[in-house]
Amino acid sequence: MGNSDTNNSLGLNTLTNLGTSKNRKRVGRGIGSGTGKTAGRGHKGQKSRSGGSIARGFEGGQMPLQQRIPKFGFSSRVNRGSKEINLKNISTMTEVNLDALKAKRIISKATKKVKIFGICELSQPMTITGINVTRGAKKSIEKAGGTIVPVEVKPMKEKFMKTTKKTDKKNSQKTEDSAE
Repeated sequence: MGNSDTNNSLGLNTLTNLGTSKNRKRVGRGIGSGTGKTAGRGHKGQKSRSGGSIARGFEGGQMPLQQRIPKFGFSSRVNRGSKEINLKNISTMTEVNLDALKAKRIISKATKKVKIFGICELSQPMTITGINVTRGAKKSIEKAGGTIVPVEVKPMKEKFMKTTKKTDKKNSQKTEDSAE
């Protein structure tokens, strides 16, 4: 006997939706409907008016809960592209630069600046190029016979240079003296 022969069979073609959904209540349709006149909104007040919606979290002018509780956490936009690496994590490498660190997945591809820190006994010399190094890490690297190529510092544009009145006066005096 198959499913088609019995009346109690359960299949996608035999499912019904009786009782699963109710018709919505039509409000404001006269006194006989039970929800005439105020249409379930009650008398007076902000929620009874048209357009009287209240913003989420609004507490009637009282300081809302999300503003009362203490805040925590901070993400600096300045340091988003910079990372720090412990010297012991790269002690097996001989050539250390941004590309090598990205290739070994020690730093992410979005990282633009790196600083190496930490004091560690190195078994082999290592060459570091284009990466900042702390004093302790520099001593450890040089002790093992490694070399550090300093980072090229881009010159600052004059419009970003901070000038004071004293330096302006000195510069103007120097130009007057050299002109005479």
